[in-house]
Amino acid sequence: MSVLDQGELLRLSCPGEKQPSADSSATQASAVQPLHGLKLASHAVLEKAQQWGRLKCSKCGRSRMFFCYTCCSLVGVSQQEIPSIKLPVKIDIIKHPNETDGKSTAIHAKILAPDDVNIYTYPCIPDFDTDKVVLVFPGPGSLSMQDLLQHLRDSSADGDPCPKRHKADVTQGATHVARDPGSAVSESRACPLERVVVIDSTWNQTNKIVTDERLQALPRVELRTRKTCFWRHQKGKPESYLATIEAIYYFLKDYHEQCLAQEYSGEYDNLLFFYAYLHSLVNSAKTAAGRD
Repeated sequence: MSVLDQGELLRLSCPGEKQPSADSSATQASAVQPLHGLKLASHAVLEKAQQWGRLKCSKCGRSRMFFCYTCCSLVGVSQQEIPSIKLPVKIDIIKHPNETDGKSTAIHAKILAPDDVNIYTYPCIPDFDTDKVVLVFPGPGSLSMQDLLQHLRDSSADGDPCPKRHKADVTQGATHVARDPGSAVSESRACPLERVVVIDSTWNQTNKIVTDERLQALPRVELRTRKTCFWRHQKGKPESYLATIEAIYYFLKDYHEQCLAQEYSGEYDNLLFFYAYLHSLVNSAKTAAGRD
């Protein structure tokens, strides 16, 4: 569940070496095929920041690129230059204390959706209303998204059916700011989900957190049809074991379509803003080195 280490990113952008643009070449387009078709804000700001190299974080003084994963703040780019996303539910990320901050994709969600994402370091876990919270985690007993829909219906206080699917009314507004996907929730209380819990750690470290008694009452959801495109996928784990930011993105997309019954129009694609850019850099570097 980690991301490109910023030291590795620096090596990909060493001065004097010709670096591929994240949006430009045919080779690049082939490399990002798993993320093809996303409605992303322009990566021009990241390309420019990459040329500058690492800068000191204004808060802690450490050398960082794009953002400081320690302070959850931007470095070398401004808030106005990156996407800002409103989510239909709150996201609580429980991070393993041994998870390397610089390799975690959890920070992407916090920076891109700061009002709706919180990161806690285990053993710190907030108190949950178990009727309105789910844990995204695969394994025996985990629900599919369709099963979750039924679970939410059963737990709904008024028992109203979920709304019928309708074409989303997309508002053309600011370049980066997504429309409020939670606006449709007020039309029906059939899907009373309020919070989603995601574990941020290597897969070999998850057992300590997922077995914590404070999480045992939460229904678990598995994104069975989704496959990771993470460049550091852990050997021996199925492709459905996703990076943290992938799990958040795919859950929200499926929730939007299947539980809110709305047509998906890219409302959460920009959660992958940093991830897609780093993915393209890694794959372009592999292509340049002659590796698959």
